Amino acid sequence: MEHDHSPLYAKVEAALASDISSGLLPPGGQLPPEDQLIQRFGVSRTTIRKAIENLVSGGWVEIRRGKGTFVAQRRITQELTELTGFVEDMQALGRTPTARLLDKRLVPADAEVARRLAMPPGGMVMRIQRVRLADGVAVSFDETYLPREIGEKVAAHDLDAEPIFSLLEDKYESPLTEAEYRLEAVTAAPEVARALAVSPGSAIFLIERTSYTEGHRPIDYEKLHYRGDLISFVTRLARRPRKRP
Repeated sequence: MEHDHSPLYAKVEAALASDISSGLLPPGGQLPPEDQLIQRFGVSRTTIRKAIENLVSGGWVEIRRGKGTFVAQRRITQELTELTGFVEDMQALGRTPTARLLDKRLVPADAEVARRLAMPPGGMVMRIQRVRLADGVAVSFDETYLPREIGEKVAAHDLDAEPIFSLLEDKYESPLTEAEYRLEAVTAAPEVARALAVSPGSAIFLIERTSYTEGHRPIDYEKLHYRGDLISFVTRLARRPRKRP
């Protein structure tokens, strides 16, 4: 008969990781207090703390000062290989996507928005601000800018429920053909931090995406602020054949 010679803390760590993997301890949920874990496993406080320390290092849990130890949200890995919207991305990953509209209004296009939408600066555009959630957790704060005519039509819909890409393509016959992406690492400005319920200065992936319809006409410019601790992006690159000397 084989004996398990793993250290006690490793056994506790494995048991808690199993509880997290199975969903018994759900993402965002709080771990039981130390005294309860000591009683459950019959080990010392030092052993429990070592196990939790390892779980923190492994990204399983996070310690929130003054509040306790919580199961870390599962990081989303999203491929950047084709033009897709948030709803399509989350559904492909088995997540439940929802949205919360924060604001929609006509604003004058600043120089950057005007350049992206190929229009004169100061022209009116529809700006739509939403929080996008996966399984109820705020993942991104999106600012969408649309030319006024199509923007007013889109803004009349229930944007908590209807994806803008679907509205453009299915309701307003504006098929999206391609997009230009620009990725940047930034810190959360106060407005973004409030929307995502994170501390100002938290790590953010900023994606600027300009989507085009037929005739290479820009129709949708977005600034997508993703929580840096909840998402990673992957892509696949082909190498150009080398010319033979």
